[in-house]
Amino acid sequence: MAVPFRKISKTRGRMRRTHYKIEANGTVKCSNCGAAIRPHRVCPECGFYKGKNVTEKVVAETKKEETKKATPKKETKKVEKTTKAKKTTKKESK
Repeated sequence: MAVPFRKISKTRGRMRRTHYKIEANGTVKCSNCGAAIRPHRVCPECGFYKGKNVTEKVVAETKKEETKKATPKKETKKVEKTTKAKKTTKKESK
């Protein structure tokens, strides 16, 4: 059964809470650049994880996606203009 709230003195309760404190996060050195980073994470300075460069691949993939998204829009506008021009020439030739 639980002890009533007032039965525990302020000192005893505070003594129990002395271990509830914030500790600094553990850090390790990056194997590539030597920067202090949190373990099991990509280094924000150089982008390496476990001796392999990880961020360049992600950046390259996103750039490819952006160029793919941007180029079809421009091409479709050009195609529409050329098809309109062709239609007018066909009507004129009749």
